[in-house]
Amino acid sequence: MRRITRRAVLAVTAGAVAAPAVSTPTPAAADTTTATSEGRQAASGLNPVLRTDLVTRVTPRNNWLVTAVAIQYSHRIDLRGGVIPPSAFQVKATVGGQTAARTVTRVYSNTTAEVDDRSHPGRPGDRLIIELDSKDSNARAAGTDPLPLDRAYSVRQVEDVRAPDGEPVLRAGPFASRNDDVINPVVDDFAAGSFTDSTGFELDFRLYQPEGFVRKPQTRKRYPLVVTLHGGGEVADNNMTQLTSNRIAVTFAKAERQRRNPAFVLSPQIPLPRPMDGPDGTDWTDAKVQAALAELIDTFVGEHSRNVDTARLYLVGLSSGGRGIYSLLAKRPDVFAAALPTAGWGDAAAMDRITHIPIWADHSVDDPVVPYREGRFGNPGTWTLMNALETAGARVSRGEWANDLPKAEFEARSRALLRQARATRSHVLFTSYTPGTTPVNPHLAWAQTYENDVVIDWLFEQSR
Repeated sequence: MRRITRRAVLAVTAGAVAAPAVSTPTPAAADTTTATSEGRQAASGLNPVLRTDLVTRVTPRNNWLVTAVAIQYSHRIDLRGGVIPPSAFQVKATVGGQTAARTVTRVYSNTTAEVDDRSHPGRPGDRLIIELDSKDSNARAAGTDPLPLDRAYSVRQVEDVRAPDGEPVLRAGPFASRNDDVINPVVDDFAAGSFTDSTGFELDFRLYQPEGFVRKPQTRKRYPLVVTLHGGGEVADNNMTQLTSNRIAVTFAKAERQRRNPAFVLSPQIPLPRPMDGPDGTDWTDAKVQAALAELIDTFVGEHSRNVDTARLYLVGLSSGGRGIYSLLAKRPDVFAAALPTAGWGDAAAMDRITHIPIWADHSVDDPVVPYREGRFGNPGTWTLMNALETAGARVSRGEWANDLPKAEFEARSRALLRQARATRSHVLFTSYTPGTTPVNPHLAWAQTYENDVVIDWLFEQSR
């Protein structure tokens, strides 16, 4: 199990306060008392609220959103097959000084403060999950920095909730509850830290540690290390938006992926003021930043030498993070096993140093921020870099398709490209996205990159 979080302590404390101060009955008596008590509660619809929490989600295209409210009651809620209409609850959010309603989409009971993505969600439990429409204009949990969300939401029950036989399960009332805390699934599993390099330059970072290592720190099992490089929009001093502004780091830490590929995930953040060193010394290629990044990786690997598989160090990055990948690979060509650069740019003359490194790159053809061919600041985009790799002797397997295809079809195209690469013994793959098909903004080519199990599976197969 992971460490006890502040949320868990608060929940335990709330439960302790609500518990009756009487002597403990025998187990049989306790069962009878509990059953009788809960039966009376269900019949009367009286069930005090203990706490209210927001639940957020990092999404592929819309970044960090508040997607649900979780209310904990003092007694178990059993709808006995009934369904709670969304109209039974009103939710309002005060964000940026403006108060507006959120749209309730589904309501169900659950045993934990978690969203249930199944078509028939929930089970009897002491939590009520109120799902909210992610398309609401006030759904965001962050702008440039995380928004102040403590007590920012109010929730009021405006209709009685009844079982199919008409008995009240939860009574409506005049009072609204406000959220006590914010639950950030996956994001909360990253420990926050900082690293000061040998010159005194400091990088904040977030670190995900695999469950097996957390349970047994003395284990000799070795895990891959995934280093994620955020884009220019996440340069900040909050040690948060490198996780929440784009779905990159959380992709590798989510439970489904960790079950398949347990790994350390290291996500540093470039501080403000934005470092610049020359016209293309942007972000991860700034001399101070890049030196600190390299030293951070070396130090982390050295401190965890028993548990990091040094043959499986991976670089993943988008936009200026992609630029950082091409630069770091060329300067340290014998360190990393593979890389996923998205919508990046780089130095074509340096490509002859990295022809041996497995790379799966992708870029939207109509990207206006980092042009597909021309790149930025006089250094070319992905299309030109792939040509330079080919000229230097690497076999490049290329594919182009729409970036708004359904997941299954998108992955089928990726699988076909991978078959082509294997047939030609190519370890460099390049996906281009047809103009007009990348949602929101053509620069956001990465929207499906980190949802693509074919690409992520390929990454973890690579070893030096």
